[in-house]
Amino acid sequence: MLQRTLGKQGLTVSAMGLGCMGMSEFYGAHNEAEAIATIHRAIDLGVTFLDTADMYGPFTNEKLVGKAVRGRREKVVIATKFGNMRGEDGGFLGVNGTPEYLRAACDASLQRLGVDAIDLYYQHRVDTKTPIEETVGAMAELVRAGKVRYLGLSEAAPQTIRRAHAVHPISALQTEYSLWSRDPEDEILPTVRELGIGFVAYSPLGRGFLTGRFRSIDDLDADDYRRRSPRFAGNNFEKNLDVLKKIELLAREKGITPSQLALKWVLDRGDDIVPIPGTKHVRWLEENVRALEVQFGGDDLKRIDRVAPKGVAAGERYPDMSSVNR
Repeated sequence: MLQRTLGKQGLTVSAMGLGCMGMSEFYGAHNEAEAIATIHRAIDLGVTFLDTADMYGPFTNEKLVGKAVRGRREKVVIATKFGNMRGEDGGFLGVNGTPEYLRAACDASLQRLGVDAIDLYYQHRVDTKTPIEETVGAMAELVRAGKVRYLGLSEAAPQTIRRAHAVHPISALQTEYSLWSRDPEDEILPTVRELGIGFVAYSPLGRGFLTGRFRSIDDLDADDYRRRSPRFAGNNFEKNLDVLKKIELLAREKGITPSQLALKWVLDRGDDIVPIPGTKHVRWLEENVRALEVQFGGDDLKRIDRVAPKGVAAGERYPDMSSVNR
C-alpha cells in the first residue's frame, strides 16, 4: 500500500483510508460482523487509516472500531472527532468547542476506542461561539498530555484554519471532496497547501451516488439519511444521474468501475490528499482499493472534466449548510 504524509509533523497514513460512519448509522441497515470483517480486510490490504467520530451511532462507531482493531492497534492510524453533540437518544444538541467539553469528549473517545492515544483528533465542526484559539489551545494540551498525537479540523474556513494553525500545527483538514463536490479547489486547498497541512477527502464517492448502485431514491433504505439529501431529491436525482451515466461510460471504456474512476480522480489531485471512502461491505472495499492500480492517460482527466466540471452537481451538499464552512 502506498503511503502519504499529512502535514509536516510526521503523520504518515495509507494513501486511501476507510470511512467507518456508515457501519453504525445514516446509510441504512448495518451488520457489526460484516463491518468488523470489512475493517479486518482493509488492514490486510494495507488500508490502515480508519476514520470515525464520537457522534456516529451515536457513540457506537468508536466502540466498533475499537473492537475491530483489538490486537491490531499497532497496524492502524485511528482518526476520530469531537464537537457535534448528541444525546443518548440520537438527538442533535449543537456544536461545542469549549475546552471543558473537549477534554471530556477526548477521555470518552479513548475509553470507547480502547486505546491509550488518538492518532488524529479532529474538531468535527467549528463552534462559532468559542474562539478557535481556545479550542485548539485545549487540543494542544491533549497532545502534550499524550492523549492525542496529531490535530485536525473538519469543514473549517480558510481564516479559521490559519488562526488554528497559528496556535498549534494542524496536520489535516477534512472536507467533502469528489467529482461532484469541488468547492475546496477555490480557497481550501490553496490555504492548506500554503500552510503545509494535509487534506482528507470525505465522501469521495458522492455519498455513494458515484458508485452507480442507486438508480432511484427507492434503492435507498427507508431510514437512509440520503433520502433527505438535496442531491438525492426529486429532479436533482435525475440531473445527477445524467452526469453519472457519462462517468460510467468513461469508466467502461477504461475497463474500470465508476467508483474506481472517481477515487482515482481524487487520488490524482495531489500526493497531499487522502480519500476515505466509506463502506461496510468487504466486496466494495476491495473494489475501492483497486482504484490505486488505475492509470490515467493524457486525455483522461480532460475528458472527465468535460463531463463532470466544477459545480456540475444539482443540489446543495447538505439540507442545511449553516453549520459548515465557518
